[in-house]
Amino acid sequence: MAIDDPVRGSADTPEASAAPEKRSTWSSLRPLVLRLHFYAGILIAPLLLVAAGSGLLYALSFQAEKIVYGHELTTDVGERKIPLDSQVAAARKAHPEGTVTAVWPSAEDGATTRVLMSSPEVEEGKSLAVFVDPYTAGIRGELPSYGSSGALPLRTWTDELHRDLHLGDLGRNYSELAASWLWVVALGGLLLWIGRKRASKRALLVPERGAKGRRRTLSWHGSVGLWAAAGLVLLSATGLTWSKYAGENIGAVQDQLGGATPVVSATLDGAAAGGGEHEGHGDGGHGGAHQGADIGIDNAVAAAAGVGVEGRISVILPAEGSGYVVKETDATFPVHLDSVAIDPADARIMDELRFADHPLLAKLTRFGIDAHMGVLFGLVNQLVLAALMVALIMLIVWGYRMWWQRRPTRDRQSAAGDDAGTPSGSFRFGRPVPRGAWRRVPVTAMMPLAAVTVLVGWFVPMLGISLLVFLAVDIALGLVARARRRSPAA
Repeated sequence: MAIDDPVRGSADTPEASAAPEKRSTWSSLRPLVLRLHFYAGILIAPLLLVAAGSGLLYALSFQAEKIVYGHELTTDVGERKIPLDSQVAAARKAHPEGTVTAVWPSAEDGATTRVLMSSPEVEEGKSLAVFVDPYTAGIRGELPSYGSSGALPLRTWTDELHRDLHLGDLGRNYSELAASWLWVVALGGLLLWIGRKRASKRALLVPERGAKGRRRTLSWHGSVGLWAAAGLVLLSATGLTWSKYAGENIGAVQDQLGGATPVVSATLDGAAAGGGEHEGHGDGGHGGAHQGADIGIDNAVAAAAGVGVEGRISVILPAEGSGYVVKETDATFPVHLDSVAIDPADARIMDELRFADHPLLAKLTRFGIDAHMGVLFGLVNQLVLAALMVALIMLIVWGYRMWWQRRPTRDRQSAAGDDAGTPSGSFRFGRPVPRGAWRRVPVTAMMPLAAVTVLVGWFVPMLGISLLVFLAVDIALGLVARARRRSPAA
């Protein structure tokens, strides 16, 4: 992901001979890729830096959450757990103004039960989580909870910082723009790094020993970018699924391909089930409170366990016209995400949905999103995400450093005869790749490349719009430079 790499090192040796046509195609495409990579690095890198910094905080927030909220999340292990109905009753008594929508039973010894409520105490879109001691029904505390992963305030704050900088819908444009360009910058840098001539294959994989100056910076930038490229592309792709504009297009394509995530039907009397649920929405009810016979939450959990839905679960309480929904919530691979709907009148199993029966595309989408969130492989996943964010931060720093190291200096200007008319010692940044790179690309390659660019720009609108802005700025700068060269003062 080099921001600027127009010159190959003099110590490089030619690679094994390749077909002339392929070598010619790459040599014509390389300046175009390099110029795009340069401008994307200069103009988009600040957004990527913000996304990487906030993403690093989010990756670390999972473990921080366990420390900060240890009192609410854990309790002393007792002799036996009391019925869930009694635990829910204790939560209702502590917060009579709230309406219980879901319950997360204690999944392991020493863990509290989480009773989720819709309550005026929390803002819209969040639930009030009441933490109940499963051995005594004592209230350990209450906190706002967000999303199906149950993010508490610390993780919610970092999640919102990463997603929209706490600016709402306006701020989402930043994250979508960063995600739209991340894969372009990563793949472009990968092509530039692999396409370089080098003395040994080792220099491709690890930083070059003994290198100094800009060559040393480039060596670290390229080798680290090589190892990080696959992860960065995955983060870009999964991040776009949450975006406003590209996300809508991705969802439409997924539905067209039959990859929509199915939802268990909990509607009573055989009516059609309601819509699905996205990550980021809480476990809530479907409407008003349920009226009529109710077997109780303990019997509902027992009925679900009878068909294999057990372990780490979430129980959505019945609302008017719907039954209990018991869902496995263990997203750590291998996942346990089966769900079942239960009639509140007689514990009859109304519908079952096994994760194994989800369409392949829905499974892959789920795996990708959970990996992006840091829950697919638990702590290992979070450490990998943190390492990727550190790598991205360093790649950006190295990229800007290379730009600075290529700036015109007194020695360089003297060697070049100072024909640019720049005063010696004046402040200048590194020069971009000369314009006109697209003219070197053969028509046979330029036509399909242009078609693919238009298609991708339409499918990922923030990428397409910003690319047009880049082109407009580049043309304007070219016109200004041409006018200066023609002016009498020049």
